[in-house]
Amino acid sequence: MSTVAGTHTVIEPNILYFGTPVVLISSMNEDGTPNLAPMSSAFWLGWRAVLGLGARAKTAQNMLKTGECVLNLPSDALAPAVDRLALTTGSDPVPERKHVRGYRHVADKFGRAGLNAVPSETVAPPRVGECPVAMEAVVERHHPVGDEGGILAFEVRVQRVWVHEEIRMAGTDDRIDPDAWRPLIMSFQKLYGLGPQVHPSTLARIPERLYRSADLERARAVHQGQP
Repeated sequence: MSTVAGTHTVIEPNILYFGTPVVLISSMNEDGTPNLAPMSSAFWLGWRAVLGLGARAKTAQNMLKTGECVLNLPSDALAPAVDRLALTTGSDPVPERKHVRGYRHVADKFGRAGLNAVPSETVAPPRVGECPVAMEAVVERHHPVGDEGGILAFEVRVQRVWVHEEIRMAGTDDRIDPDAWRPLIMSFQKLYGLGPQVHPSTLARIPERLYRSADLERARAVHQGQP
């Protein structure tokens, strides 16, 4: 008979942020200025990402209007810059739901964070120069989440991936070195980094090229100016 390692207890947490990478989403405001917002409700499948955003958030509104964004991934060293964006919003007036939580309007998010905007090549929103990873993306579709309509799930398609040289696996043009990449992680509203690898991964034996999808070919066509 197996030994029970622990005993489960029923609880009712108000949030289920067990730990996901922080993303700084840059988008374009209606006046042509960039917005920058931190979030961590994101996951990737191939060259697509699914992003969970409040429907009234400035980032969500910008993405609905323009269909574009950049997904900037900060390293754990950028935690202070990310935290400077906490409790700020590009929306003016501040939505009531955010107002009661202490948010205030900030127009210059890049300035507030102390980060530099770098021009993108396939979309209008700029990249964050300090982030080791930046992915230019376009909105493919969006879906309401839940019954109240206050959350939207965006499916975005990546068109270009930029990385700092120090996290690229040496001798390759299509690999990230996971031992060099140290993403910033949010777990239950607190910021963390990653530790060392804890166990060899059987999945890591599969060559990454076998995961290549048609979206990569679409992205290459965009780079070459094809429709």
